[in-house]
Amino acid sequence: MKTKAGFVALIGKPNAGKSTLLNTLLNAHLALVSHKANATRKLMKCIVPFKDKEGYESQIIFLDTPGLHHQEKLLNQCMLSQALKAMGDAELCVFLASVHDDLKGYEEFLNLCQKPHILALSKIDMATHKQVLQKLQEYQQYDSQFLALVPLSAKKSQNLNTLLECISKHLSPSAWLFEKDLMSDEKMRDIYKEIIRESLFDFLSDEIPYESDVMIDKFIEEERMDKVYARIIVEKESQKKIVIGKNGVNIKRIGTSARLKMQKVGEKKVFLNLQVIAQKSWSKEEKSLQKLGYIHKRNRD
Repeated sequence: MKTKAGFVALIGKPNAGKSTLLNTLLNAHLALVSHKANATRKLMKCIVPFKDKEGYESQIIFLDTPGLHHQEKLLNQCMLSQALKAMGDAELCVFLASVHDDLKGYEEFLNLCQKPHILALSKIDMATHKQVLQKLQEYQQYDSQFLALVPLSAKKSQNLNTLLECISKHLSPSAWLFEKDLMSDEKMRDIYKEIIRESLFDFLSDEIPYESDVMIDKFIEEERMDKVYARIIVEKESQKKIVIGKNGVNIKRIGTSARLKMQKVGEKKVFLNLQVIAQKSWSKEEKSLQKLGYIHKRNRD
């Protein structure tokens, strides 16, 4: 069997549809999806197998990155550094741009990325044929920069094989780097954490999900049931009250939604216990971000 394998950084502005694309390619719900921008905070590896036209069995390891943006908050700086590291580690990049975006995001990417890349135009199902052609024409001025320009729709599964074919074409022959049926090297507790975060975006107003995070305090993995004890961390007491809701209605909705998604992903029953705490300025404090896994502790001499 002829095989290829390689790391591919998936880069784009917030809300370009990176996580939706990966979940569609995987036919599974692993990457956090939200209609709100900047939902993804940490890099995740997603492994997509693909047989190309030359007969190679390719293992494409996507690095799902936080969206490219520049803000002063320490958490946002950590997110940007993860995206930059992914570009450095990958042998190929895919820049995903919404058909509705201007070209500024791509121009910024060109200044940051030194690796060969494919330009993918997403959400074409949400635009007219004329709008798609116009946007493709706008990007043609950079045709010397990209390896290929692929219009696609993850929602409608349009041109996804075309994208994978382009990626596989530019990967080097190699033994597979992960087991055959593995979709991600993420631990289940980390996937569960992201599912809880996704439920915060689903049920809460614009401000709160961005000023909140989730800490898994205890995770017990059993044959028939996983038990998850987690804290939702917010910055203000007023936010804590909103997350809980009157008579606990909001936290119940968040918990039920998260638990059902967990059971689908883990293929077993899940017991979920959620607590809510207020911790002022957690997203600006290095110690808090270390505990949440966004910053690795520095080595001391």
